[in-house]
Amino acid sequence: MKSIIYLSAIILTLSACGGKKPAAETTDKAGNPNIVTLTDAQLKNASIATGKIGQQEISSILKLNGKIDVPPQNMVSISVPLGGYLKSTKLLPGMHVNKGEAIAVIEDQQYIQLQQDYLTAKARIGYLENEYNRQKDLNQSKASSDKVFQQAEAEYRSQQVLISSLAEKLQLIGINVRNISAAKISRSVNIYSPISGFVSKVNVNIGKYVSPTEVLFELVDPTDIHLALKVYEKDLDKLYIGQKLVAYTNNEPAKKHAGAILLIGRDLSADRNADVHCHFETYDKTLVPGTYMNAEIQVKNSKASVLPADAIIQFEGKQYVYRVRGGNQYEMTEVKTGESENGATEIITQNSETLSGVYVTKGAYSLLMMMKNKAE
Repeated sequence: MKSIIYLSAIILTLSACGGKKPAAETTDKAGNPNIVTLTDAQLKNASIATGKIGQQEISSILKLNGKIDVPPQNMVSISVPLGGYLKSTKLLPGMHVNKGEAIAVIEDQQYIQLQQDYLTAKARIGYLENEYNRQKDLNQSKASSDKVFQQAEAEYRSQQVLISSLAEKLQLIGINVRNISAAKISRSVNIYSPISGFVSKVNVNIGKYVSPTEVLFELVDPTDIHLALKVYEKDLDKLYIGQKLVAYTNNEPAKKHAGAILLIGRDLSADRNADVHCHFETYDKTLVPGTYMNAEIQVKNSKASVLPADAIIQFEGKQYVYRVRGGNQYEMTEVKTGESENGATEIITQNSETLSGVYVTKGAYSLLMMMKNKAE
């Protein structure tokens, strides 16, 4: 009987010993699932290298968007100061015009009347001038009263003012007073282009009467186009006048257009952004006003906490690094990254402990594979 009891105790003891697993594996399962423990052999095969987070200057690229604009002095709206009927024009949107070129002919009877008034006033000025001089001589010899002399002087001065104002009106509509006479009065005037550029809009047709407030044509000089970018308030302090940039369109992203910041706006919109105007280094006629463009600006260097690019792994849409825990243990820690330059990547974190640790700088993906294989 004692032998049977003793044998049963041995069997129970052996069963208990056979079902027990190694202590290291039990601790690993019950512990942090983000920690991987390597044997000495695994550590040697994985070629793990470690290091601390360093400090390095990182240049960041500020990506912006905007559109091509034209300064006010390069956009011209053509109107007729006195109105009239459009007699002829050959302008079409997109057509090129040269400065001083006749672009339209306007006619109206008021142009005839204005020239008539000028010639009549000019003809009368001779009589009034002679009368003024005669009354002046008579007044000096007391042969005429001061009243008569003053009246003659007032009429003469008034006629001079009338002639000057009529001449300015004629000049305003493009009629040279030197070219008109009693035998040469024109009922039409030419409209000349004040700039060299392209026609952007044609708002009238032949035979239509246009008032002085109506815009007949709109012209654009594209040789001084600039890029107007939208910059958020938080990024304004990173920019300065003369800062270099490259811009490109969505249709041709590989074609880069070099430029520089010309003006930084100081008024913020309701969306908390400001306009930054940039000038292109070389004029490209393929760029037209209104075209949307993207721009990249290299902002000033700043000190950043960095790790080698090989230390950062991508897993399930997130970024991680492996922190050395000691005893051949490595903990996968989530981080956020910033800009990368010369093989180093900025580490963005609010955890001071993370920044002060030691990290795997080489072999991080080997650790990830071991963790995935172990989980499976």
